[in-house]
Amino acid sequence: QVQLVESGGGLVQAGGSLSLSCAASGRTSSIYAMGWFRQAPGKEREFVARINLSGSKTYTYYGDSVKGRFTISRDNAKNTVYLQMNNLKAEDTAVYYCAADTTRLGTYSRSEGYDYWGQGTQVTVSS
Repeated sequence: QVQLVESGGGLVQAGGSLSLSCAASGRTSSIYAMGWFRQAPGKEREFVARINLSGSKTYTYYGDSVKGRFTISRDNAKNTVYLQMNNLKAEDTAVYYCAADTTRLGTYSRSEGYDYWGQGTQVTVSS
């Protein structure tokens, strides 16, 4: 079992920055990669970013809507993944979810490719 806990959500003005954290516990050695998704009311869950948790090289992937503004990073010693969000827009308002991929069977940008999910943290960007 893997447990994920997100933190860092809140209210921020447009153009501002916010940093989210996702702490993993349990069988963390089974996690191949972790990702961030977001979901606004009435909309489908959207892929935000992904990063591998093992290996000497770091591979990151971003959704088109956040590329150039968001940065995903990792701290393997703390079993934690971060999402630095800069130049926030009102369209970024959503519940942000952390997810873990332990099977490597799915597509990185689809929610079906992840096995464990956190409870989510609300990010609200005011205009």
